[in-house]
Amino acid sequence: MVAKRHLIVNADDFGLSSSVNEGIIKAHEQGIVTSTSLIVCRPGAVEAATYSREHQDLSFGLHVDLGEWAYRDGVWVPLYEVVSMEDIAAVSDQISYQLDTFRRLVGKDPTHIDSHQHVHLREPVRSIVIDVARHLGVPLRHYSSEVRYCGDFYGQTVEGLSFPYGISVDRLMKILAALPPGRTELCCHPGEGVDLDTMYRGERLEEVKVLCDLRVRAAISALEIELCSFNGIVAVS
Repeated sequence: MVAKRHLIVNADDFGLSSSVNEGIIKAHEQGIVTSTSLIVCRPGAVEAATYSREHQDLSFGLHVDLGEWAYRDGVWVPLYEVVSMEDIAAVSDQISYQLDTFRRLVGKDPTHIDSHQHVHLREPVRSIVIDVARHLGVPLRHYSSEVRYCGDFYGQTVEGLSFPYGISVDRLMKILAALPPGRTELCCHPGEGVDLDTMYRGERLEEVKVLCDLRVRAAISALEIELCSFNGIVAVS
């Protein structure tokens, strides 16, 4: 008997702006998005949290936001930093604040945790967020034995250069065909607007189109992949 393949399609940056919210909602209601992660301190957070209360099928995680960096003239430069990444106490306090804000907005704990630009892969954030996820008993991106992470659906290179093929229908089809047995989280960044001060803008529009493409839905069915969310997944500490 062939092991079943389950796919969580998680949209990062819910709450970043109203236009991003619109794209994520469209990709959920008309496409394959089954989960999202809330960035709690941005203009669209309240709107996003309200939507989550009315759509319990959409798992809702915490997208820890400590800053954003862009690759310019050969180096990574900060667009903004919430706290100094070298200040362990400030980082810990900020993560606690964002978790408390999530609970206040959503009315419950997050179903999973990840972070903006994967900042939780670096210390001291890594150790702090691992402890938070363990305490909550929820999966943490990159560190979960229950859910494999796939970040291959992305429209830029590691240097921040445009990579249209990375978010094409063909690319997504190949990702789906190569899924291993078990649960996989596929990360995405849909959005309807390009009026953002962020290094990932126009690509969000294309992601919405691809995530809602009927050929993608048909491929998931043909490959017997089951769409699911983080709801009900308990992380093993």
